[in-house]
Parts: sequence; C-alpha cells; structure tokens
Amino acid sequence: MRRWLIKIRKEQQYTQQQIAHGAHIDRAYYAQIENGTRNPSMAVASQIASFLNINPSLFFADHLSEPFETALSNSPIVVAHCDLELRYTWVFNPHPDFKMSPIIGKRDDELDQNPGTLAMMDIKKRVIEENNTIRETISFPLSDGLIYYDVFAQPLYDSNNNIIGVATASTEFSK
Repeated sequence: MRRWLIKIRKEQQYTQQQIAHGAHIDRAYYAQIENGTRNPSMAVASQIASFLNINPSLFFADHLSEPFETALSNSPIVVAHCDLELRYTWVFNPHPDFKMSPIIGKRDDELDQNPGTLAMMDIKKRVIEENNTIRETISFPLSDGLIYYDVFAQPLYDSNNNIIGVATASTEFSK
C-alpha cells in the first residue's frame, strides 16, 4: 500500500478518477498503483507525478540502492528537492521533528515559521533567480536545540535545460 500517495491525493482533494484522468491512465490501473499491487513504469510514474506536482522518484523510493540508503540513513545529512514554488517534491532522511508530518507538497514556511525556514526559502529563491549554486550555514530551532546545517543548494533542470526546482543537501554540524 502506498500510504504516502493516498495521503497526497487526499491532501490535494482529488479522487482516484481525477488523478487517473489527469495522468491519462485507467482508474483501475491507478487504484492498483495506489494500493501497491502494481508498479508504474517510469513514464506512468512521471505522468502521475506531473499531475500531483511531486517527484516521480517517490514511486521507486523503496528501491533505493542499499549502499546509498545505508550510508545516509540516520546520518546528519538531509537530501531534498523542491519545485519552483519551493514545495517539497522529495525528501530523504529529514530531521526527526519532520518524519511524522507531511513534508511533500509543503514549503518550509508551511512546516514551521522560524528564521531557519525563512533563510532556507531565501536560498532556494536565489538559486532559482540566479541559476547558480549556493552554499550557506543556516541554524534551525528544533526540538533538540539550535541545530546548524551546512546547506548546499543547486538548480534542478528538465531535459530541455529549464530550471524546474532546487536540490539541497544539508549536513548537520556542531558549532
């Protein structure tokens, strides 16, 4: 069962039929994808992802290479993608404060309002506006205190070399 997909569908207030229609697939096929009895092809995953404004890699997250997942799980590194509206389309290894809340489809300021989230949004905006990478230190007030991250942000491009969002890799460190 792809609970994350059901949750995104319900948050965006779509029916299975509306998503299937928007992705140009049969509703029964979409239902099978949602309940986990069928896996979509990359093309179908891309069509659904485009309709829901998410990253198609979410459909294949269970198949991340074991070395990558083993190396980064429980590490002080958070990797994420966002779209041009700064809404998360993919997140790997978020801080424990955010593991239980819905992140996909949300902006930083919708997850929490603090100087750290506003600074993170500013970095992403500048990456998009300047079409350039940015690396800065940001502090976030989290449940375990003030946490500092070395944030590396770079543009994400489509196959036509148009900017479609921002990729970030944030490493926690002690100050």
